[in-house]
Amino acid sequence: MHIDLDAFFAAVEQRDHPEWRGRPLVVGAAPGQRGVVATCSYEARRYGVHSAMPISEAARRLPADTVYVRPRMAHYAAVSQCIMAALNTISPVVEPVSIDEAYLDVSGLERLVGPPEMIGQRAKQVIADAVGLTASVGIGPNRLIAKLASEYHKPDGLMVVPSARVQAFLDPMPLTALRGLGGKAAAVLHDLGLRTVKDVRLADATQLIQHLGAHAARRFQDQACGIASDVLHTDTVRKSISKETTFAEDITDPVLLRDTLLWAAQEIGHTARQAGLKGSTVTLKLRFRGFKTHTRQRTLPVPTADDDVLYRHAWALYQEGDWAARPVRLIGLGLAGWDATAPTQSDLFAEVEPAPATGREPLYATLDRISDRFGRGAVHWGVRRKP
Repeated sequence: MHIDLDAFFAAVEQRDHPEWRGRPLVVGAAPGQRGVVATCSYEARRYGVHSAMPISEAARRLPADTVYVRPRMAHYAAVSQCIMAALNTISPVVEPVSIDEAYLDVSGLERLVGPPEMIGQRAKQVIADAVGLTASVGIGPNRLIAKLASEYHKPDGLMVVPSARVQAFLDPMPLTALRGLGGKAAAVLHDLGLRTVKDVRLADATQLIQHLGAHAARRFQDQACGIASDVLHTDTVRKSISKETTFAEDITDPVLLRDTLLWAAQEIGHTARQAGLKGSTVTLKLRFRGFKTHTRQRTLPVPTADDDVLYRHAWALYQEGDWAARPVRLIGLGLAGWDATAPTQSDLFAEVEPAPATGREPLYATLDRISDRFGRGAVHWGVRRKP
């Protein structure tokens, strides 16, 4: 089962501000600022506005009563944690894949809950009860079919695709249904006269290999036949702590990227401190158009679980990569290289006054107590903006 929250950031804002319900709402930059739409409500989408659209273009299309808000990543993360906890009451095997998506293994639940439609309805209900939001649900024999099914009737949809109906479900779909199909590969398939998933399924394998290479040809034709992984990844041994999110559309807004890294650093720092861990290897992960993924690592001289240090190193890795002009599809941060006996990490950046080794431990202990009592996102770091 694949769970996909509907217009998640915008839905959270409308939930928290009932006066904004029914109105176009944009999460991202404000009119007159440089930036893009991170996501928007379905009321805004009726005007042709979508994620990654320049805010200037969105403002031209939207009516005067549109609401514009900056992203609150820490708050959205707290809501996401409540959702994942609720989903764990349905299945013991839950794999979160982003802040607003998760896969669940629901095999064997028919005896406890009922047929797949009832399982999907129960998932939607526990999310509504926990956080007051809607989700679209897809159920199928593997990850690919479940994902496509959840997209089929958005928003607030539910679709079940049994094994016997997989091919009838896939065949009419456009080439964009194939995961990992970039612009160049799509152009190749188009030049070969292929327009639908069925066309790819029936295409000559030798011809596909000649134009795409063996690996890509096999991957796309397997998908066209409904062949995909049904394995969920829930590691029991923690070798690292990581947080990542996939944007609905590619993002270039540096403010949104910084806010997302700050959210990830705070989530990682809190998790590490709760486990009594400090790490010395910081990893930045970026995925660009065409699913090209890059990682950059930095080894710290002293292990840390300090949110601010993690964020600053992550942002430095991003800046050193010279990626400012490249649209980002996914951004993530990881911490590894554990040393449970290490002292608190001081800030290593020369332009910032170092924090005393004993100065931040009481601060983080207080922040963690607040989070544990009132929920993640009740208090969090902010990024200082230049005037």
